[in-house]
Amino acid sequence: MTSVRDLLVSEDNETSLASRARRRRWDELLLSFPDLSDLTVVDLGGRPAAWRGSPVMPRSIVYVNLEPLEPVSSDHERVVTADACTVDDIGSFDLVYSNSTIEHVGGHERRLEFADTVRKLGERYWVQTPYRYFPVEPHMVFPFAQFLPTPARVSVCRHWKPSYIAADPHEVMSIDLLGLTELRAYFPEATIVKERFAGLVKSLIATNAEAAAA
Repeated sequence: MTSVRDLLVSEDNETSLASRARRRRWDELLLSFPDLSDLTVVDLGGRPAAWRGSPVMPRSIVYVNLEPLEPVSSDHERVVTADACTVDDIGSFDLVYSNSTIEHVGGHERRLEFADTVRKLGERYWVQTPYRYFPVEPHMVFPFAQFLPTPARVSVCRHWKPSYIAADPHEVMSIDLLGLTELRAYFPEATIVKERFAGLVKSLIATNAEAAAA
């Protein structure tokens, strides 16, 4: 029997809502950066597995993550274990990409550092984050969980099977979803793209693709 988790967030189920959203996001990325196959890319907070679903791979890609990642077999990929907010000395890139990371870095000052790092690493960028006011919190996959007090969110993680974060106060408190005002403050020069589901804004993307192309 297909579970609620399979229907909503499973990466293995190609028909899940999350899988379909990811495919639409790849399509949007390629519309903004049709030359992706020719670009050098750094993915802040990314993982090699996340790019396996991309219809096009960049010319080269560096994954920056605090957690140790799976080894890569391609000469065009490299893993750097580092803080995405402060990483340096890894070169400059044609495109700085980040998917669902800025909401995890830990507070306003850290998000400012993250945004500065994005601008330092490359001229063009694409930074996606779940929208704070979408009715379903995307990590717990539970309605309006982002507005619950910490003990209630921990309880959701403990008892609600579709949730895919640990029932731990530190992990729960590490998630701080952004709204439109916050993302614009961190990237005032960016165009904000609104991803929608069922007519509602589900996530936001800050990108300067149009300005860079001009």
